[in-house]
Amino acid sequence: MAPDILTLRRDFPTLAQIVNGHPLVYLDNAATTQKPQAVLDALNHYYRDTNANVHRASHALSGQATRAFEQARIKLQRFINAPAPEQLIWTRGTTEAINLVAYSFGMHRLKAGDEILISTLEHHANIVPWQQVAATTGAVIRVIPLMSTGDLDMKAAAQLINSRTRLLAIGQVSNALGVVNPVKQLIAMARSVGAVTLVDGAQAMGHLSVDVQELDCDFYAFSGHKMYGPTGIGGLYGRRELLEQMPPWQTGGEMVSHVSFEQTRFNRLPFKFEAGTPNIAGAIALGAAVDYLSGLNRTLLAQHEHRLLDALVTGLEAMPGVRIIGRPDERVGAVSFVMDEVHPQDLATLLDMQGIALRTGHHCAMPLMQALGLEQGTIRASVAFYNTQEEIAALLAGIHKAREFF
Repeated sequence: MAPDILTLRRDFPTLAQIVNGHPLVYLDNAATTQKPQAVLDALNHYYRDTNANVHRASHALSGQATRAFEQARIKLQRFINAPAPEQLIWTRGTTEAINLVAYSFGMHRLKAGDEILISTLEHHANIVPWQQVAATTGAVIRVIPLMSTGDLDMKAAAQLINSRTRLLAIGQVSNALGVVNPVKQLIAMARSVGAVTLVDGAQAMGHLSVDVQELDCDFYAFSGHKMYGPTGIGGLYGRRELLEQMPPWQTGGEMVSHVSFEQTRFNRLPFKFEAGTPNIAGAIALGAAVDYLSGLNRTLLAQHEHRLLDALVTGLEAMPGVRIIGRPDERVGAVSFVMDEVHPQDLATLLDMQGIALRTGHHCAMPLMQALGLEQGTIRASVAFYNTQEEIAALLAGIHKAREFF
């Protein structure tokens, strides 16, 4: 049975907008998803009715805020099947989560000659922190290359993983090409040589069912705003024994159990890594996003998204002068393409005039674009379950009009 997308769209107020005289066609979901009314209501309710700091007071509002804040942590823990809620650390998002691991684990545990394995597909957030770690510790970064399809070269990966590999940091889904990486296989390969594993799940959480225990990863980083939650909130799952061994990254209030001028004792998990007043409203609203997603048939919605991408790929393939970047075995969420002799930004500007929102450029993946020989980057259309076949048709028609203009 097909999902009732038109009914679901009513949950997202932004989608009803008129932009440049046209109904909004929002196809920039890999950058950020729109928010359902339930998430907006959760934000409003916290600030209007329960606004208080958490964990630090004995009054009623603080108790209500603390319960909602910690209940949201439990919701996320269950959503990704983490073993316990204290293994879920609140962060500002995927970038901060990866930086936490880089500075609290990488800077303290890696040494000269150790190897950090990443891939050509990585977002800058899963490249630059490791470059900083390598520059400080003397560790070496190795990169898994791509095949012509855009998939990772797994034979090369098998050769790169060796006794010197100490960390595998890999994206589950490419934000630029939509490639779904075989992360479970890569994690197993890395674990066979004793390497620690981190998964960048920013692009996966809104499309795939994530089970960190089944993946068997040591760390999993994600962002709320790419899974229908608010901006400025996300999380890091970590294996308990690693989190307990790692020193705090940021220090201050909340992450301490005792402070004197002579010494400080740090708090237990998860608070050891949550210095200062957290994004209370964001965490509670992300919990509301999890409730919303959990109430949907995500299998049917994933099938719907695949049909949207199939229609987009088929339509683009039929257009002279348009080239799709990457033909992976498995794609989710996004399609990148270029048009001969037309700058991506120019094409996107004309499409924006028709109310169609896309993303252009390097997509925070400059090394990938360099490897593909795409100095100007690409145009990226990225879908969510609330998108429709009519919106894909509008995009394709808009590209036809732009081709005629150019």
